Amino acid sequence: MLNIQKKLTNSFYAILSLPATAMGFALSIQIAVLSWILSAKYNLNIHEVGFVWAAGPIAGILGQVIIGFISDKTWFWGGRRRPFILIGGTLAALMIIALPNIDRISNALGIGSLMTVAIIVAVTLDMAINISFNPTRSLIADVTPEGAPRTKGYTWMQTISGFFGVFAYVVGAIFGNYFLIYLGACMVLLFSIIPTLFIKENRNIEATETNEFALKDKENHHKAQWRPLLKLYLAHSFTWMGVQSMFVFIFAYISQFRFNITDLSLLNDAQKNEVGQIIAIAFAVLNTVGFILPAPVLEPITEKIGRVKTHMACIAVMAIGYWCIVFFGKSPESLYVLMAIVGIGWAAVVSLPFAIMSELVDKSRMGLFMGIFNLSIVIPQLIVSLFLGKLIQATNDKVIIFVISAVSLSISALLWLLVKDRTK
Repeated sequence: MLNIQKKLTNSFYAILSLPATAMGFALSIQIAVLSWILSAKYNLNIHEVGFVWAAGPIAGILGQVIIGFISDKTWFWGGRRRPFILIGGTLAALMIIALPNIDRISNALGIGSLMTVAIIVAVTLDMAINISFNPTRSLIADVTPEGAPRTKGYTWMQTISGFFGVFAYVVGAIFGNYFLIYLGACMVLLFSIIPTLFIKENRNIEATETNEFALKDKENHHKAQWRPLLKLYLAHSFTWMGVQSMFVFIFAYISQFRFNITDLSLLNDAQKNEVGQIIAIAFAVLNTVGFILPAPVLEPITEKIGRVKTHMACIAVMAIGYWCIVFFGKSPESLYVLMAIVGIGWAAVVSLPFAIMSELVDKSRMGLFMGIFNLSIVIPQLIVSLFLGKLIQATNDKVIIFVISAVSLSISALLWLLVKDRTK
């Protein structure tokens, strides 16, 4: 074990954050380019784009739970989480490269349907991210003590991951999405492989006997911790319903207020590139706030008022940001400003729930519960892609996208009132 790991130095937290950063970077690329490339290059309509987005979460429903459970119980290649990070990172890099080559892959395999190949690539990319994301988050809980050190691990995760997420969107805005795709594939591969060589995992993780929820869990046959967990899952699911609506369909909203067209296939190349650039800048603003706030701002606040109250307040601010977009986000400039407000909530979404959840469960089963926690993300993603996509396509005014986001985040903020912090 490296000395920096024994002392839990900042450099160790930075290294520990890189595997999750790899998956976050892959996700950022997926968010930035998937809808754009499917609509602009392959001429899929809004509903078809939503259907492709749905394929990954369907596979991920079981994927993260199964991988989490397996990673709790297995040990090979010198680790419990390491093998899945290496495999998932490699697959994710390959599928990112496949995104702009779906037509070539279709022709090479003799498959006449671009939709079929797009779904296969989307499923494999999403599964690769799922395979690795769970172990990268569980790894942080495995090698950090409960309380402030673990919260620090997850806030550092978001700071490092968020920085490179912003980097992804800036690269896309300046150099274009195709350059982003190939650069991103290299970075995902490197950040998945190299850091895992410097992190030593404990082969035997003991149950957290001091954790009151774990003790009740044993006394009541593995059922007692479900009540607080289900409240957390429900609150988090409404957060993701709103966030995913924005991620998947923002291209239609921007096309409408910019060119009064919601079908990107009807735009010329210059207009398509402009829409892609606006998306990249908007998400760069979102993620800039998202990576700046967690460690220097949110972590000190959590020590004073607790993680749940901090998170609830951030979600409420995010809801306000979405409502402001509904009424005032009719230009690129106003959208960028309001995405900064939304970013306050995003900073909490991608850091604090993991720390809150990790102390409600037995450490020896962290992978399994991280996988179950993922259901509060992928199920809302499915609802958005399979059902809300039809509603959005049928509605003339695409501001409905942010109405859905605003309502969902408002409900989420109220539901977080029901969640109790185990520690202040």
